Formats: sequence, C-alpha cells, structure tokens
Amino acid sequence: MGVGRQMRVLVSGMLATVLLAGCIPTSTVPMAPAPVASSTAAIHGPDQAARAFVEVVTRVEPVAEEVCRTRLAPQRCQFQIAIDDRLDAGPNAFQTLDDAGRPILVFTLALILEAQNEDELAFVMGHEAAHHILGHMSRQEQSAMTGAMLAGTLASLGGGNAADVQAAQDMGAQLGARSFSKDYELEADALGTEIAWRAGFDPAKGAQFFTRLPDPGNRFLGSHPPNAQRIQTVDQTLAALQAGAR
Repeated sequence: MGVGRQMRVLVSGMLATVLLAGCIPTSTVPMAPAPVASSTAAIHGPDQAARAFVEVVTRVEPVAEEVCRTRLAPQRCQFQIAIDDRLDAGPNAFQTLDDAGRPILVFTLALILEAQNEDELAFVMGHEAAHHILGHMSRQEQSAMTGAMLAGTLASLGGGNAADVQAAQDMGAQLGARSFSKDYELEADALGTEIAWRAGFDPAKGAQFFTRLPDPGNRFLGSHPPNAQRIQTVDQTLAALQAGAR
C-alpha cells in the first residue's frame, strides 16, 4: 500500500460503497445535508473512540466519495481509511495514495483518542479527503520540482560545484513545496467543512480541534495558517452552506 505495515485498512472506499450502497446518491448533483447528529457527547476512553471513529467513517466516506466524483474520475474516489497503530506516533492525519493511485486517509491512534467528539473526527476526515479531491499532493510535488530545478540552475550558473547544486535543489524543493501550503490548508478546510456538514456533523464544533493545537502564527513560508484564520474559514463556509440550504 505504500504507507507501511503499521497501516491497517479499516474501511476501504470500495467496501463502503457495497455496504452503504443505499445511502450513496448516484447523481453528481450536490447532496442535501443529512440531519445534524442530535448527540455530540464527549468521547471518553478507547472503546467510545473506536465506536465514534467507525461511525464517522461510515457516514463521511460516502459523502467524500460523492463530492470527489463531481471533480475526479470514479476510480480516483474510492477512499480507503487506514490507522497507523504505532503507539509512539503522535496525533496526526494525512492523505496519501496506494500503488494503484487510490486515495488513503491515514489516522494515528493518538489523534483518534485525542478527539473530543465525532464532529472533530468528521472534520479532520473531510479535510484530508479534500486535500485529495483538490489535487494538493500533485500540485505540491510540482511546486517542489519547479523550485528544485530553478534553484539548481541558479547555483550551477553561479559556479557552484555538484554539492552546491544539490544543496540548492534541496532548499528549492523545500521552498517550492511550502509556497502554497497555507492556501492548500485553507482550501481543504473549506471543502472539508462541506463534506462534514453534508454527512450530518457540525464542522464549527469539529474545528474546535484547532484550539488545542499549537498556533503556527503567520510565519513566512510556514506550512499552516494561523488557527484563528482556519476557524474563520470554517465558520464562513458553514454560514454560506446553511444559507444556501434554506
């Protein structure tokens, strides 16, 4: 799968499609939101966290797949959900691809256990799915490649030796990859808000996850925007979705 033996697939996009076929619209017309869950009780302990995660996967994955199909080919929208079960891995979630190019959304056990409610898990899952739907991985790789080529060329023209050129390429790739990373995060926050909302969760409550993260501020070429800006993006997107649903 390309993400290590520690990754255990919990629910694949294809399996979810079979199990939940009656819940997945077949058209590409934007779906009406499901009723917001009446209970957003706090998660306490591993058992509740496991049940909450399965519930979120069951509801969010089909919505993410439907939203994905409005933009990408169906075979690129069969999300697989994986758990990194290493006990020393910190709270994290990310999107990657398997060897066939299908999307995998990976969650560490620490993140699942740290979530305070299903809304937070749903928002994070929607956010990571949005990165794939919006093509952020390939766009970031292209930016990194462009940065590496430009920096390497400049170093070579400046008389640098092979080691200098390699160092310049490494730095150029790093700078290129980070050039638009803040924009990508905000784009994923917005689309992730829509996915979580359409699955019947409260993205505003889910975005409270940011309040417990260290604030990256607004550093030059930082990888993430300030937490307050991310929460504002969620609130604005949710307000627009709610206004359009009336």
